[in-house]
Amino acid sequence: MRIKRVEVENFRLLRSISVGLEHGTTLIVGRNNSGKTSIGELFRRLLSEKALVFRLEDFSLACHEDFWIAAEAFRVGEPAGDCFGHLPSIGVKIDIGYDVDSPDLGALGDCVIDLNPQCSEARLQLRYGPRANAIPALFSDLIDPTGEKEVERSTFFREIRARLPFYYAATLEAVDPNDPENRKPLDLKVLRAIVRGGFINAQRGLDDDTVRERDVLGKIIEVLFQSALTDPIDAEKRSTAEQLRTAVEQIQGNLHTGFNANLTSLLPTFDLFGYPGLADPGLVTETSFDVERLLSDHTKVRYAGVNGLTLPETYNGLGVRNLVYMLLQLLRFFREYQSTPEAAGVHLIFIEEPEAHLHPQMQEVFIRQLEHIAEAFVAQLNEGQPWPVQFVVTTHSPHMANEARFESMRYFLSRTDEHGLRSSIIKDLRQGMGSAPEPDRDFLHQYLTLTRCDLFFADKAILIEGTAERLLLPAMIRKSDLAAGGEPRLGSQYLTVMEVGGAYAHRFFDLLSFLELRSLVITDIDSVSPDASGKRLATPVAEGQFTSNGCIKAWFNNDISPAELLAKTSAEKTNGIRRIAFQIPEIDNGACGRSFEDAFILANPQRFPLGPGNPAIIAYQLAAEQKKSTFALEHAIEHTDWNVPRYINEGLRWLAQGIQDPATLPAVSAAEIAEGVVEAAAPIAEGNIHG
Repeated sequence: MRIKRVEVENFRLLRSISVGLEHGTTLIVGRNNSGKTSIGELFRRLLSEKALVFRLEDFSLACHEDFWIAAEAFRVGEPAGDCFGHLPSIGVKIDIGYDVDSPDLGALGDCVIDLNPQCSEARLQLRYGPRANAIPALFSDLIDPTGEKEVERSTFFREIRARLPFYYAATLEAVDPNDPENRKPLDLKVLRAIVRGGFINAQRGLDDDTVRERDVLGKIIEVLFQSALTDPIDAEKRSTAEQLRTAVEQIQGNLHTGFNANLTSLLPTFDLFGYPGLADPGLVTETSFDVERLLSDHTKVRYAGVNGLTLPETYNGLGVRNLVYMLLQLLRFFREYQSTPEAAGVHLIFIEEPEAHLHPQMQEVFIRQLEHIAEAFVAQLNEGQPWPVQFVVTTHSPHMANEARFESMRYFLSRTDEHGLRSSIIKDLRQGMGSAPEPDRDFLHQYLTLTRCDLFFADKAILIEGTAERLLLPAMIRKSDLAAGGEPRLGSQYLTVMEVGGAYAHRFFDLLSFLELRSLVITDIDSVSPDASGKRLATPVAEGQFTSNGCIKAWFNNDISPAELLAKTSAEKTNGIRRIAFQIPEIDNGACGRSFEDAFILANPQRFPLGPGNPAIIAYQLAAEQKKSTFALEHAIEHTDWNVPRYINEGLRWLAQGIQDPATLPAVSAAEIAEGVVEAAAPIAEGNIHG
């Protein structure tokens, strides 16, 4: 049994999303404020023992207007049913897959209401919506709006916020996956009987506080003790736990016979107070030990030292403490599940940002070992009986993304609508892979693993030719920002750089579109002309008839000439959220470089006196004598007073601007993505990056 898909409506940034969950570990990646934490918080509430309540702030901002629309409908006398229909609700659908041949589905059995013998899914639908009497209760005694509209709305929503918990309630239904009209009401407890939750928060209380000890790890011992008392497998653990309980009971007996008698003697007699009519009530003391409180409040986990001295947990590094804490929490979750008489069919565990305080290699090991840990618990602690656990891990770590299977990642992205309100969309990379063959999927995963998993966390991307551009790009961004005045600064934005070679950069366009990244391609014009035999050879731009650059040809056409390229406008170099930048003259109708190096030389005549003659040809010849890495390092470290080539500066200024609404982007399948990347792989693997 496992959760296959979750759909959410109107909860915070999750305006309308659908996310599939893997059988083992689902890795949620994405930029900040894209809704990753919201999905964990939603399940925390759904699976809590407390009454399920949402506040007005939990409703997606985009649906707040529906409250106002419902109130207006009520004021003008529309039928109650119509007014009711305007009110928003928070909705959650959970699809749970099960084995149709299983002899016992537990609590899920009551949720299977379809008659299709081939159907192996059950659907639960939870709704937090208005009660039957919500319309008059919410609106009837509200003061009629007066004054400025902003004041009206502010007063209105303050009242709605206060009344919402009283006139909204949660309901749970089983829904036939084949017939949405076939429904069965359920008690809310059924959801918790089917799905058990476990949550490891991003803020785990592991502050580096060595003055006031925070014995976070010690709190877990109480839970392990409780689960050991009812361990159905390990009799030795049950015996140890009982011995601990017996030891505390013996201490309790000693307290009653000796300690409390002496303590009582310290109490004053009430005659001492001389209060008329107050008889001595005969107070005595009774001190008790509660083994559970003893463990949670007075037991600490400490680290071994020397000479009998132990060290508090705060004396260890935050990284090790974080890892130990998470591992002990996983053991705690397992023990709790194991000790429950009627265990849930699914154990859903959310882990927020496990990378905190861990170095990169430890991050990779954690995500790699997570499912192995679960398997070890089953094999060593549960006699092979299954633990139906599903992990949902949210992360900002490219190192963890490196280790995850490409299909297991869910990419969260935030979009802004025409009213300036944000909501999340989910890129399900398993669905996105489409019909791409296994070798292509493997290569795409390997490419992202080895190079660019930070694409999942960036806002913008730059694709460059090679070493020289990569080494000088940070300095070029700084110089361009300084000269830009009050324009947006690219250096303060989340940027990733891909060194792919201009000849193959276009193979990655579909991937960037899939991730909806505003991207700049910095490439070379690579002018060529045919010789007597028809072979195209490199030549200065003014003498070139064609370009050998695959990216430029894919952007425009195969037979475009350098002269035609120099005539292209900025709009013609832009395609949606992508722009291409290739060499152009530093001044209109001036000399133009063929590659980055000769364009750099032409942009800095004070550094490179060219003398008489054609400056483009002289720069072309001088650039051919340069070693790319030496040339770049010299100008990145030693000689830093230079100008950014015009074509790069124009591209950087474009990239620094805002992001176009990605809703206008064309759909692209992962099969196309994989095909493009695979075609680019061969020459890159051979080291032919520069074209």
